[in-house]
Amino acid sequence: MPHATTRDDVRIYFEEAGQGTPIIFLHEFAADYTNWEPQMRYFSRGHRCITYSARGYTPSDVPDGEVYTYKHFYTDALAVLDHLKIERAHLVGLSMGAYSSLQIGLNAPQRALSMTLAGVGSGSEIENLDNWRKQCRANAEQFETLGSAEVAKVTREAPSRIPFLVKDPRGHADFYAALARHDAKGSANTMRGFQGGRPSIFAMTDAIRGVATPALIICGDEDDPCVGASLFLKKHLPAAGLAMFPKSGHVLNLEEPALFNESVERFVTLVEAGRWPVRDPRSLAAH
Repeated sequence: MPHATTRDDVRIYFEEAGQGTPIIFLHEFAADYTNWEPQMRYFSRGHRCITYSARGYTPSDVPDGEVYTYKHFYTDALAVLDHLKIERAHLVGLSMGAYSSLQIGLNAPQRALSMTLAGVGSGSEIENLDNWRKQCRANAEQFETLGSAEVAKVTREAPSRIPFLVKDPRGHADFYAALARHDAKGSANTMRGFQGGRPSIFAMTDAIRGVATPALIICGDEDDPCVGASLFLKKHLPAAGLAMFPKSGHVLNLEEPALFNESVERFVTLVEAGRWPVRDPRSLAAH
C-alpha cells in the first residue's frame, strides 16, 4: 500500500490517478480518502489527482500522543506532496481539509497553486469558542466510550447534514456507514487535538490579508456554522471568490457533486490561465 512518511514518522496512505497539473484533496473530519472518489474520477481526466487519509484515519497510521494539532495536519499534506516530489499543487479541501488548505496558504504559500475552501470555518465564532472547544472534548469522550458507530448515529442528524439526506438518501447512508467504521481512537484524538485546538479563523485577519494565493470559497447556504466564516474569508483574502450553493449543507462534494466539480473546474481553469486576479490591497484595508 502506498504511504508517505511525515516528519514524526507517521505513515499517510494516499492514492493517485491521472496526469497533468497536480490537485490534492483534503478530507473533512467525518470522511477519509474514499470520499473524494467523484472528484478523483472527474478531475483525473486532465490532472494528476491525489487523495489521502489524514493521520488517525485508517489505512493511515493512528499514532498515540498529542500529535493531532492543526500543524500536524497541514504539514502531513505537504509530506504527501514531498513524497511524490510535487512542488506545487491545487489544494481542494472540505471543512477540516479546508482549514488545513488555508494553513498551507498562510505558512507555505509557495506550495499552493490555488485553494478551494469548502465548508470552512465551523467553530470559529470568537464569542462561542470556549463552548465549541468544550463540545469537542465531549465529542472526543463519546468516541472513546461509545465508539464510532454510536457517534455516527448522532452526527448524521446534525442540521447541516440533513440536506444531504434529503437529496441523496443512499449517498447519505453510505457516508455515515463509513463513519461508523472509523477508528474511534483516531477520531477522538482528532476531535480533541485538531477540532478543539485550532485557532479561530476570525483571529487571523492580518495574516489572511497577506495570502495572495487564488482561493475559491464554497459554502452551502444551509450550513449555518460556516456561512459567517466563508463571508469573512471572502472579505479578507485578496484573491478570493465565493460560491454559495442553494439549499445545501456541509458535505458539498458528495451532496452536489456535479455543481462542485463544475465550480472547481472553472476556478482551476481560470487560475491556470492567469485570469483569477488579486484585488487591490486598498480595497481590503477599507474594510
